[in-house]
Order: sequence, then structure tokens, then C-alpha cells
Amino acid sequence: MLHRRNGFFRTFLRIGALSLVAWLAVLAVMQQPQQAADGPLKQIRKKLIAKREAGDPAAPLKQSELLVSLPPYVNTPDGMCLYPDGNIILAVPNVNDQSYPGFLMKITPQNKAEIFYPCPLHPDTGRAYPFGICVGADGDLFYADLQWFADPATPNFKSRVMRIPMQDGKPGLAVPVVSGLVAANAVVVRDGHLYVSDTIMVPDSKPLISGVFRIPLSEEGLELEGPLEKSPYLIATIKTFHEKIPFGADGLTFDSKGNLYIGNFADGTVHQVKFDEQGKPQPATIFARADFMKSADGLFCDTKTDIVYVADSMANAVQMVYPDGSVKTLAQDPENDGTDGRLDQPAEVLIRGKELIGSNFDFPVEGGVNTKFEIPNTLVRIPLD
Repeated sequence: MLHRRNGFFRTFLRIGALSLVAWLAVLAVMQQPQQAADGPLKQIRKKLIAKREAGDPAAPLKQSELLVSLPPYVNTPDGMCLYPDGNIILAVPNVNDQSYPGFLMKITPQNKAEIFYPCPLHPDTGRAYPFGICVGADGDLFYADLQWFADPATPNFKSRVMRIPMQDGKPGLAVPVVSGLVAANAVVVRDGHLYVSDTIMVPDSKPLISGVFRIPLSEEGLELEGPLEKSPYLIATIKTFHEKIPFGADGLTFDSKGNLYIGNFADGTVHQVKFDEQGKPQPATIFARADFMKSADGLFCDTKTDIVYVADSMANAVQMVYPDGSVKTLAQDPENDGTDGRLDQPAEVLIRGKELIGSNFDFPVEGGVNTKFEIPNTLVRIPLD
């Protein structure tokens, strides 16, 4: 443990922009004993099982199980990606309790949680909010720094996407790829381009207008100019009609055919963007919707089947969108504290081997199943075989 912490502080000193007080608080919490990592699952879903047996597509097919009980200095786990070495890199924005800094965590193949990278603070806000994260073709990491959380009442257009150069599995100093966004959220790197969703691209618009940008990696350091809805880098525009939740374009994923899928968070719809032979995007269209799919947060496409898995944060569920646009519920739970492996407002999903991994964001949103934030936060697994 001491050796690991010394290595962590070398990274800390190299970045040189982090709050010493906040990280001392993290280390103080690290001294506290962690809660047990597993416990018996409670049998509280009999009615849902009965619906499943009756063939109801909204009835869950599986039950989630505990993967990792996260330490107390993690209060809002979000985006994940699977690194080529088998580690899961987890973004921890810590928006439930901002006295703790935002950072990246590593979950080893043995399901051990470790601090991986302290994210550099934004020079203007003094905060870091890592959300969506992905791996580039060369192994570098890209993550969205969602600076809207610094002052939600006054959008600051300071959100950005950062690139972490990686060498032999070790992170270097992060650099901005693109900045000037309102709410940079999901990120995907494909064919030399960065795709990033802006969940609140046009603040206060009715219906809310959000979108997806495509940035050539060769233009690293780009500062987007407003108005964002007229940017030449904008490739998809999404409208969100929910009256109370101002969150639009969220999760991003590609299928095996190169089609892009976008989660419309508040409307609970999944949109599709097709590209012509020259790579020009066609207008985004609604690909999937269902009465029981209440939101579309993180997306992950299994390119072996082209099933898109949807973190349905509001319904406390994981949905499956099939290639024909039909929807079925993979797993779902009523409100709970997540400690025994149940879903607790999942925000992101990915596949590792024969299991689906979900991060429990546990950040209550009006109208959602989850109404309370509790510690510890967790990652869960859902067997797919």
C-alpha cells in the first residue's frame, strides 16, 4: 500500500494542479476499513420474474451481482472503458460530494480497485469532472471533462475532452483535444476522429437542442467557436422534449457496420446516424424507443451481435436494443442502496468477456427510481452466458 501511495504522489506532483486539501481527504478516507465486498442478494423481484415468464419484454432476463464495492472516496462512478491489458478504467467525477476530487480509477482483472490517475484541474474552475472515457487506436485514453457541474445555473462553455498519452500502461500528462463545449459527456475515437456528445449544447432551448461533434485528431487543441449549433464539426443534432430534465445527447457507440448510436437521456430514445461512402453523416433518426425505457445514458454495442446495451438510469435498468430496433430489459431493480449487487442508477455499461459490467452513478434525478444517494458506490456484473 505504501509503495502504491508513493507512486500516486509522484503522479500528483508531476501534474502540479491538484487540490492538496482534497487529496489529503482522500488519503484519510483510504485509512478507513472498507465494507465487505459481497452479500446475499435480496429476493424482491418476484413480480418482475412472473412477467418475464409471461413473455413481457419489460421483464428482466437477468439479475445483477456485485463486482466491486468502491472505497468511500468514490461517490459518483461514471464512464468506463476496457483497456487492452484487461483493466477497466473508471471515471470518477465525484459530483455527489465535490469535496472529493475527480480522478480515474483502475479495476484490475482480479476486480481490485486502485487509483489510476488524478485528473488535472481546469485552469478557470479549479475542478475536474471526468465522465465518458475511451481508448484510442494507439492506446491513448480520452475522457470528457464535464465542466457544467462547476456551475449548473450558469453554463460556462468550458467543458473539454482530454487525451492522456499512455506508454507501457502508464499515463502521461493529459492535454486538451477540444474545448468550448457546454456538457461534454460521451467520447468515442474511430478512424482518426474523436466523437463527443454535448448533452446541453444549446442551454435553455425548448425543446432542448443537443448534439454530437466529430473532431479530427490531427486538430488537437481545437477551441470550438459559438454558436455551437452552427459549428462545422457538428454532425448530429438531437431534440429532447422532456419538460423537467434538460439532458439530451448522451451515450455514444458504433455497431459493426459503422453506424453511430446516440442515447437521448431524458426522452429515453436511441438515435442512429448512418454515413455515406464518403463518410458524410445522414440526419440522426430515432432507432429505438419503448414505454419502459425511461432514459438512455451510457451505450455499448456488442459488435458480435450488434445488440446495443443501454444504461437506463431513470428506470434503474439495463436495456437491450436489438438490430431491428426492438427493446428488451436485461436487468432491473427497484430502489435500493446497491450494496448487495443490485442496480443503483446505472450510468455506463461495457462487456468484459462473458459479463456486462455496470457503474452505479447513484445521482438522483427527478422522476427516476433512485431517490437517495448512499455510500458505498458499486460496480455490478450481469452474466451474459
